[in-house]
Amino acid sequence: MRSHAPSLVGRDLHLTQLERSLADARQGMGSVVFLVGEAGVGKSRLAAEAVGQAVGSGMRVLRGRSSTTGPAVPFRPLTEALMSLFRGGDPLDDLALGPYRPVLGRLIPDWDTGERDSTSMVILGEAVLRLLIAAGRGQGQLLLLEDLHDADPETLGVLEYLVDNLAYTPVLLVATVRTDISDALDLAQSARRRGAATVVELPPLSRPQVHEMVAAQLGVDSPGDVPAEVLDRLWEDSAGSPYLVEELLQSMIGSGTLVQGPGGWRAVGDPRRDVPSTLARGILRRIDRLGAQGLTLMSAAAVLGRRFPLSVLQRVTGVDDRTLLGHLHAGVAARLVVPDEPAPDWYSFRHSPTLKALFTHMTPGRRAELARRGAQAVEELHPALEGDWCALAAGLRCEAGDRVEAGLLYADAGGRALAAGALNSAVTLLSRAESLLAEGGDPQARAAALENLLPALAEAGDFARAFDLADDLHALGGEGLSPVRLATLHARLAKVAHTAGRWSDGNRQVDRAREVLAGTPDEATAAAVDVTAAYLALDTPGPDRTQHAEKLARSAADTAERHGLPVVACQAWELLATVARERDPRESEAMLGQAMSAAERHRLPLQRMYAATRMGGNAWLAEGDTGGLLSARAEALRLGSVNIVHTVDGILVLDAVLRGRDDVARSAAAECLAVVRRLRMAPAVRYVVMAQATLEAHRGDRQAMEATLAAFTEWDGAGSQEEPLTRGLAGAFCALLEENRELAREELAAVQAMEADNPSTYHLGGTHGLGLLLDVLEGDADRARYAEITATAMARMRWNRQFVHLAEAVLLGREGAGADAAAAVARALAAAEPYPLAQHLGLRLVADAAHEDGWGDPVGWLRRAEHHFHERDIAAVTGACRAGLRRLGAPVHQHRSGTSGIPEQLRTQGVTVREFDVFRLLAERLSNKDIADRLFISPRTAEKHIASLITKTGAANRADLCARSAALRSG
Repeated sequence: MRSHAPSLVGRDLHLTQLERSLADARQGMGSVVFLVGEAGVGKSRLAAEAVGQAVGSGMRVLRGRSSTTGPAVPFRPLTEALMSLFRGGDPLDDLALGPYRPVLGRLIPDWDTGERDSTSMVILGEAVLRLLIAAGRGQGQLLLLEDLHDADPETLGVLEYLVDNLAYTPVLLVATVRTDISDALDLAQSARRRGAATVVELPPLSRPQVHEMVAAQLGVDSPGDVPAEVLDRLWEDSAGSPYLVEELLQSMIGSGTLVQGPGGWRAVGDPRRDVPSTLARGILRRIDRLGAQGLTLMSAAAVLGRRFPLSVLQRVTGVDDRTLLGHLHAGVAARLVVPDEPAPDWYSFRHSPTLKALFTHMTPGRRAELARRGAQAVEELHPALEGDWCALAAGLRCEAGDRVEAGLLYADAGGRALAAGALNSAVTLLSRAESLLAEGGDPQARAAALENLLPALAEAGDFARAFDLADDLHALGGEGLSPVRLATLHARLAKVAHTAGRWSDGNRQVDRAREVLAGTPDEATAAAVDVTAAYLALDTPGPDRTQHAEKLARSAADTAERHGLPVVACQAWELLATVARERDPRESEAMLGQAMSAAERHRLPLQRMYAATRMGGNAWLAEGDTGGLLSARAEALRLGSVNIVHTVDGILVLDAVLRGRDDVARSAAAECLAVVRRLRMAPAVRYVVMAQATLEAHRGDRQAMEATLAAFTEWDGAGSQEEPLTRGLAGAFCALLEENRELAREELAAVQAMEADNPSTYHLGGTHGLGLLLDVLEGDADRARYAEITATAMARMRWNRQFVHLAEAVLLGREGAGADAAAAVARALAAAEPYPLAQHLGLRLVADAAHEDGWGDPVGWLRRAEHHFHERDIAAVTGACRAGLRRLGAPVHQHRSGTSGIPEQLRTQGVTVREFDVFRLLAERLSNKDIADRLFISPRTAEKHIASLITKTGAANRADLCARSAALRSG
């Protein structure tokens, strides 16, 4: 009998689809195929056929499989697949992976730099993608990941990224998944719905197909050569599962029920009587042939998991090396187990039904005994429980019924996973720990697990689950939990609320923490509560929120210094730096320097990231420089901080809006908003919605702006830090683009009122910039008011500074200092260089004042502004600029095709498209006739254009004009 049918039965269409996908991958058109079906339906067999096709066509094949040994091991299938690259002999160190190469050290030991890394799934996914592309050798590549239903969350996170990004690469990803409910199946179905992957569902074989398969395995020409009762029995017992057909057929032959003689195959006795009625009995019969010791060994291996380490198995069973290897070799021959490459000391069961069959043979007590011995063996062989051993020991302790011990081990493993950045595994492990310890009646241990679980849930964006645990804190308080620990848990939950933007919930948790500590004061714990309360105070509506937050933070910082609490100290200095920014940027930077130094000294990567983010934010406000923010975002990605990544993304969206990069801003906003809404991160949602409203306002689209702001109110926008920006950056600018200065001033007056009622640490609302300029233009602000505003640090922020310089210019012009006024405009234009809309709007606003007071170049400014707003299709400002030019007696030129190609200086001077055509030819010092011939005009017309150019540009003569043309061409 053959171990497999020589060809696949009933899978022709599926195999054709895989062959087509392989061909596409070889042409650089990668894709993803999920093979989905019940256990034993033939997913691995079909995948093996794909491997054969790939190898035959010269493609590289990478294979990996998930494990069920205890808790899921992060990245196990990916590591196994990628490690095969290092066994092929091809040099890989010189691959052009750039900064992504060190990231792969998390999966590939050969590239491990030894540095502690906790790269996000996005960065790691991109690194894997680039490695796959680079290692394809130009022939395409097949990445096969089997048994994804057992995969760890980190593997699925990377896989989700690959699924969405394999198109137009030479890589085909094939993954096998069972139909049982799992995250992997959800991923496959989601990918199919959005068109990112193909899901191939493998149904059970039909009755004729089962008969055909049996005939193929027995090596006969047709099912008619197989006894009918055998075919009937196999069909009824297998339910169309190819694996069960193979196993049942093997049992029939092994038991002598089906024998081969000179006349072919024949049944001996009744197959229904002699053939086992379940697969488990068939498997156990084969195990029985290994002897009592073999059964004990296989039973112990099954308890250890689908994959099992030989060192632990030997310690559990007490057998010597020779006996162990002898039974393993016999198990391989019986098609029960296989060596588990690439790990040399590990084996795995060939099929998961084998484990189930072994479990049916064991009593619960026997299974628990073996699990306990397995846990003891792991702990004896690996006392530190490093790496995955802790999770394996935890799973075995749980199986043994030692639930408290299992909970403690899960808590330890979860804490390590959190520190390593394996966020999803941390949540899974810590959740198991919390559940087990809750049942075990150990409140202290449960509280310790919760202390890690709460921040893990917050970083993972699972705020609802974190808040569900709030009710449990009261129960813990009644179970003998110490006041310090209970207060710490309330403070942790308050921090979760702050991250989620739920300041009222956070304040309630702070109050409860203080109530708990009232009877048992503890300065160190109180400091942790105070610093969290400070962050919440900064977000809680109220006229004194800034002062209250600063007072709390200073108290926390002082206590942290006395008691040696580096995390609290860093958090306090970071908040104090935010508040100090409006007084003195240098003071703010000094405080952030203290926080950064403490974080580095005490090896606190999260706190270092927060300090770096605030430093980047300060640099952005001061000079519009996003470099620091981008560096902080990259650090946040490595650490897996969802909160910081999307906080920075919101700032980058607003930066793109202010810089006039509308398409970039719109796309980035939609992408970011989709995530932060799902995660219920209210502060990030409000900021991005504000930026979207600003985008619509800067397009002059009031209807779209107001529709966007409607969503802002749904996210607790009233009294928030972001609310003034919705009126200053959005409402006021929209009014100005409608040429409604009165409405713009009303919006800015509303900003001032909001900031008085609820002080904001966001300083771009207009109070220290645009509002001053409009007040000066209206005559409502004099030198004294100007001096008051410019004495603040906020007026020196780049976005505000452009308007402050323009206000100064108007005041200087009224004072008769025309040259100084023009110089102030030049400073304003330099400050406004990154912000084209604000720059040209400023010119439009000051042009009339410049004309009235006789200074500057109001005609040139209006021409520049008119051209800009015409290009942006903002009719009201365009019309106002044209009307202003007419009032000044300047000609208003029609916009002809090609105007945008005229350099701005010449366009400002009123040079037309045809005059610019003539101007460019003057670089060659052509005669009027030559120019006329080139442009198909008369020499007289060419002469008139040249005369007009001399007048408009201020050139001394024709020779000077030719020199300017040549300079433009060479430049």
